[in-house]
Amino acid sequence: METKNLTRRQALQGVALLGTTLLLPTPELQANLLSSGKTPPLTAGEMAAIDSALGKKGSYKESEAVYTTPLPRNDLKMKMKGEPIPIPFGFGGWVSFKKTENGKSAMVMSDTVLLQEEVNPMISAAQANGLEIAAIHNHFFYEEPRIFFMHIHGMGTVAELAQKYSATIRDSKLFPANQAAPSSSSNNTGKENFDIPALDAIVKYSGVVNGPTYKYTIGRSDLKVMAMGVEMTTNIGLNSWASFAGKQDDAHIAGDIAMLQSEVNSVIKTLRQHNLEIVAVHNHMLGDDPHMIFLHYYGRGNAATLAQGFRSALNILGKKPEKEMGGMKM
Repeated sequence: METKNLTRRQALQGVALLGTTLLLPTPELQANLLSSGKTPPLTAGEMAAIDSALGKKGSYKESEAVYTTPLPRNDLKMKMKGEPIPIPFGFGGWVSFKKTENGKSAMVMSDTVLLQEEVNPMISAAQANGLEIAAIHNHFFYEEPRIFFMHIHGMGTVAELAQKYSATIRDSKLFPANQAAPSSSSNNTGKENFDIPALDAIVKYSGVVNGPTYKYTIGRSDLKVMAMGVEMTTNIGLNSWASFAGKQDDAHIAGDIAMLQSEVNSVIKTLRQHNLEIVAVHNHMLGDDPHMIFLHYYGRGNAATLAQGFRSALNILGKKPEKEMGGMKM
């Protein structure tokens, strides 16, 4: 078994616990200390309850203790500026479940893909089932039909939340049983469409092939963001991403940058310098600390050039502010 070094904070917590743990065997005591502040895992029974409620099997990210079920809108035929665009480019919703750090409750967080006429019926369904709306916004320009994205969240037990969320989307096209099978207009995947080693070298991360697209999803490991007792991590929505569609020399890029408020305008500036369009700037979550802002962007051109623009935005994140505005450090 790998031995981990205790931090000073964990050691101090250990001293405070000694009065009740002196009788514990040493390995058990150390395990107790190392797990302090970590999110309790979902149980097999809780994951089965999610699968049963949604009628679809999700996937578990053990390192984040997050369970996610994808909810793609395969029923839609999307175009941008009249050109067909695959659903995996950015029209796939999701729902994730994660416990609070104290294990006493859990959160459901979802990003739902909706036609304009579906937005308000979904609001009513969510509120009728005891869930809340955290954000409603666009992610794209030029798309046909017009699409909006709604973030739905709630707190409770995992099983309760799975039932509430299932009831919320049951009469919509989001519900897995109501979804069409994925359509494939091309035999080529992202592996054939793009020079993946070249893109990875620019972005300095590895992406994932999803049908004809290639996508990067990158968390904020430099931050600890909490919302309602839950640590917000990559697979529950705290991430920057870039998705590529088309082909290497004629690609579309769309994505999202997760920023602190002090990073917003620096990111906007560098994206515009790389000829990427700013599509939206908004929140995704409520009650998050520190408060995170999300920026959506779009571009068209050579995939390597577009990747350089995405990398330029990542380079801004986590840097110390260089100037002051209005007496406040920015």
